[in-house]
Amino acid sequence: MKRLIPTLLLVLALATLAAGCGSKKNSSANGTTASTASTTTSASSGGFKVGLSTDIGGLNDRSFNHLAYVGLLKAQKDLGVQTRVVQSNSPADYIPNLTALARQGYDLVIGVGFTEIQALATVAKQFPKTHFAIVDVSNADENHLKNVQGLLFREQEAGYLAGYAAGLAAKAKGANIVSSVGGQKQPPVDRYIAGYQAGAKAALPGVKTLNGYSQDFEVQAKCKEVALNQIAAGSVVVFQVAGGCGLGALDAAHTKNVWGVGVDADQGYLGPWILTSALKRVDTAVYDSIKDAKDGHFKGGQDSVYGLKVSGVGIGKFSPNAPKNIPSAVAKVEQEIVSGKISNIPTVVK
Repeated sequence: MKRLIPTLLLVLALATLAAGCGSKKNSSANGTTASTASTTTSASSGGFKVGLSTDIGGLNDRSFNHLAYVGLLKAQKDLGVQTRVVQSNSPADYIPNLTALARQGYDLVIGVGFTEIQALATVAKQFPKTHFAIVDVSNADENHLKNVQGLLFREQEAGYLAGYAAGLAAKAKGANIVSSVGGQKQPPVDRYIAGYQAGAKAALPGVKTLNGYSQDFEVQAKCKEVALNQIAAGSVVVFQVAGGCGLGALDAAHTKNVWGVGVDADQGYLGPWILTSALKRVDTAVYDSIKDAKDGHFKGGQDSVYGLKVSGVGIGKFSPNAPKNIPSAVAKVEQEIVSGKISNIPTVVK
């Protein structure tokens, strides 16, 4: 028995040391955890390796970053690739996170979101033999790096459909004001909003469109405040384009008994006050990029653009409480966009 005691103490010491070597995690304001070294690696060793760097919204934003993660997991399951996710607590984490993945020999490193543009360009120049992809950034427009693929979306098309539904919903209420809450004034955010405003005006001529920016993609209270002000000004439909922060805008819609419109993912699960959602298939784009790279067809120096024609964007399910004419009316408009009958949808918020 005496001989066993030192051995047991050694095992306990080693276990404690191993626990202390794990990635450091911090509690975020919304009660979820964020980490600059969160790993989800497949069990197999060797093979094709893919690293994903989130923006500060993190995997629990129920929207943009979450969809990228879904695409990564699908690639892990279907294609047998190894994966790792690094989450960012602040923009200062972008370069270290992307650099770590490149140095560790990941075959494809994916940045999620417009806010990572400069960081990814910096790291891609330092590691010219590593393949990179970035969501929501045009590689051709920015740096035109041969080892970077841009993953872009025609958000204005999805926004137009959501706006058309919003206009009809406002009309059914006898109202003429709808609104949108953006996180920051960025091209992908504004493409959504510009399309939304155009769609609402097509459905309800003379409608007034309100728009505001929370300057945040995380803190729900900031988006809720913007939305509450819009509702007080008469808005009966609020479109959120602000990731996790935008959940606050949808909560404001619920609180004030008006319609909410989700973004990126189908957010109808929140409740029947969600009229519909403007969808962006970030998961599809991430999966496609991984598959192409693994198959030896990496599209470096190019942009892959996803619109309605390839089901890269779309419209979510409608609330069971939505006016009965809206789903069929929106479906007709969707076909008109695909056929080209409706074209030149605005991409700039005026």
